[in-house]
Amino acid sequence: MRKFKTAADNRTNYIYYFDDGSKCVITPGEDGENTTIIAQLHAMDDEQLDADRREEYHCPVHYQAYSDGEGDDADDRNPYLCDTAADPLEQMLASIREQEHSDKLDRLKAALTTLTDLQRDTIYKKFYRNMSNVDIAAEEGVSEAAIRNRLKKIFSNLAKKI
Repeated sequence: MRKFKTAADNRTNYIYYFDDGSKCVITPGEDGENTTIIAQLHAMDDEQLDADRREEYHCPVHYQAYSDGEGDDADDRNPYLCDTAADPLEQMLASIREQEHSDKLDRLKAALTTLTDLQRDTIYKKFYRNMSNVDIAAEEGVSEAAIRNRLKKIFSNLAKKI
């Protein structure tokens, strides 16, 4: 199997390699061959090489992630296939993650109340209205650098309180 495509400069002739290692060079003008036939042979080689590369790239990775054998205990060996919803340990971990998330949200809400009205308005425009820094600056009549600095101060203030 070939690893590389033939360079465009070397496509004036076509070299066919046999299984036994011998080769046959096809040049235009000999035995009625023309450049169209040689170009078509190179195009077919390119298509085959591209197909081989796609196959080599996709298949091993794709199937290894999902299949580790057959049988009754396949779920134990294939983490993508097993259902952990009824596992008590998984339920505890999910509950802990949910509690930690709600605690962080409570701390964030408390920290947001300590911001000034201008800072709260900037946060609202940035995250709830999905405005860019340039749009916020144009609306408030200040430079984009001022909005960037304001957001930087807000983020550092919130990071300290959360």
